[in-house]
Formats: sequence, structure tokens, C-alpha cells
Amino acid sequence: MHNVRISIPSFRSEDNPIEKGYTVFKIEVLMNGRQHTVKKRYSEFHNLHKMLKRSIKPPEIPSKHVRNWIPKVLEQRRHGLELYLQTIIMENEVLPKIFLDFLNIRHFPSLPKTESCGSFETESEESSKLTHQPAMLYHRDPYLLPSTHDTFCNVVIEGVIHGIFYPDLQPR
Repeated sequence: MHNVRISIPSFRSEDNPIEKGYTVFKIEVLMNGRQHTVKKRYSEFHNLHKMLKRSIKPPEIPSKHVRNWIPKVLEQRRHGLELYLQTIIMENEVLPKIFLDFLNIRHFPSLPKTESCGSFETESEESSKLTHQPAMLYHRDPYLLPSTHDTFCNVVIEGVIHGIFYPDLQPR
């Protein structure tokens, strides 16, 4: 199963002097413990549906023509769109690029539903090599002021400050 959770917890009506009012749906995307929000109009869902039909058989999308000024109808549409997105995730082994773009999700190599991080037994030596440089890890936010008893952090900060502002100054 994909490590993506989708919900549409709310919607709001927008008024625009150029065009008639419309509804914006707030989509919460949770992937690998990180959450972000995407706001989409129904017309964007409808465009996604048309594009998905080229590569997969998407589920039915809620009707385009509704009385979108009635709260109960909008709530039904919100729920229907939420089910629509969740069904696409559940029914597809590989999520289409257009779907990931719609949700502002970075593209990752395709993995079968049963694997979320790949399998150690089936990985080749070549595919398990890092493709990036190791990163320095911090136990806490390095941009916060260090505590008074943390002398190592003071040395690091002083070194960075001296390196940036006094590059010609030699250390003692």
C-alpha cells in the first residue's frame, strides 16, 4: 500500500470580482510522516480526471453540475472528492505522475504496494548505493541560540561567524 494519506477536511467559497464565486477544497496530504496542504477548485479535479483517463481507469468523480451555494451539497461534493482521491491511491499499484503533481508530491521510484521502502533481500548492490553525499545531522535546531553549558556549539557558531565575516583572520 502507498504511504500516502489524503483527506479533504474543509472547503470555502471564494468571491472574485472578475469571475463568479467558486469553492476551494483544502486537501491535506500526509506522506512519510510529513504533511502539507494543497488547495484546489473543482475544475482542477475535473481536469485531473480527464488526464487520468488517458493512463488509468479512475473512479467516478462527483457531478460537475451542482448547486454550489448550498452547504449540504458542497459537503457531499467534498466527501465525494475525498473518496475519489483515496480510491485512486488504493486501486493503483503505481500512482500516475499527473496525480502526484496534482498533490504536489515529489516523484519517487515506483515500488510495489507491499513495499514502502524497498526490500533488502531483492536490492542489487548497485541500487543500494547512495546517490547523494552524506548530510550532517543535528540533535536540535542549529539555528537556535545554544544553551550556556554547550561550549562545542559556541565554537562551531564562532567558527562560522569568523569564516563569513572575517575570512582573512587566522585562528589563534
